[in-house]
Amino acid sequence: MITQLLASIAQGVGQTLYVTGASLLFGGLIGLVLVGAARSPIGIIRTIASLYINIVRVIPPITWLFLIYFGLPQYALRLSTIQAAIIGFSIIASAFMAEIYRSGLLSIPDGQREAAHALGMSSVTTVAHVITPQAFRVALPAIATYGIGLLKDSALASTIGVREITYYAQQSAKQTHEGLLSFVVAGALYIIISLAVALIARRVDLKLRRKIGVA
Repeated sequence: MITQLLASIAQGVGQTLYVTGASLLFGGLIGLVLVGAARSPIGIIRTIASLYINIVRVIPPITWLFLIYFGLPQYALRLSTIQAAIIGFSIIASAFMAEIYRSGLLSIPDGQREAAHALGMSSVTTVAHVITPQAFRVALPAIATYGIGLLKDSALASTIGVREITYYAQQSAKQTHEGLLSFVVAGALYIIISLAVALIARRVDLKLRRKIGVA
């Protein structure tokens, strides 16, 4: 029974990883734009970025999914379940990733920039080779933690029909009447994936520490 349930529910691992990975990627890229806007010398741009970040973060993820999947078709924009899930989670991820980036940048002392400029480095070179590697290393644990949280939140995509782990757990529970066992198996899969993500992040962090000479 457990083997059959595992085989059935594991069908959703691919969709779970796809939604999580794509949302983290797109959210991370948008987050870079947001953190740049939030640090802009132009007040109106800073205000808009700040409002976006704060508003997005306080709206529940499931509300975003319903707004996009059920709301947009009213304006002739119909999306597939997977498209709606990725867009919704990307919007959410962008706000959280922007805050993570901001914390990473704030952790870098101003003396680092001043020293780089004193050595004749341009602003672009300073950001690319001095600030960004250090800020990314500082932000990496928070990014990994958020990624694991996003993995768990991806279960909400089942509410709009995305065939991920929780979706198949629900289907298995209905077919076998083994609700407890079905969701225990689903939980175990989430734990395994989360541990793998944490391990990968740890190894990347160690490599970055060696590269920039941090103990």
